[in-house]
Amino acid sequence: QVQVVESGGGLAQSGSSLRLSCAVSGFTMDYHVIGWFRQAPGKEREGVACFSNADGHKYYADSVKGRFTVSRDDAKTTVYLEMDRLEPEDTGIYYCTGLIGPYYSSLLKTPRDWKFWGQGTQVTVAP
Repeated sequence: QVQVVESGGGLAQSGSSLRLSCAVSGFTMDYHVIGWFRQAPGKEREGVACFSNADGHKYYADSVKGRFTVSRDDAKTTVYLEMDRLEPEDTGIYYCTGLIGPYYSSLLKTPRDWKFWGQGTQVTVAP
């Protein structure tokens, strides 16, 4: 059974860092794109970053570029989202998601294209 489970959320101060983890099970990541989305109260789900396992490429939304880093462990069981210089606007529920296939340019803007989702982890950034 394909499963992704997020962890690492919590309360952080503005300017600090958090690292989220996405543990995958039930499949091998070799040909998957694993992504991170977030959703703030009253707002649509927003793509944040993704990692293409086929070629190791990383992609970021403009809002987090230079502050967030997505990576994967060597065992290919966990994808991380390192979030630095956090801002109150980063507050939301962060979801790990995935699909099989190549990355394409609109992927972070189309939540409906992703095939499986975790339950999410809450990130709250205090001013």
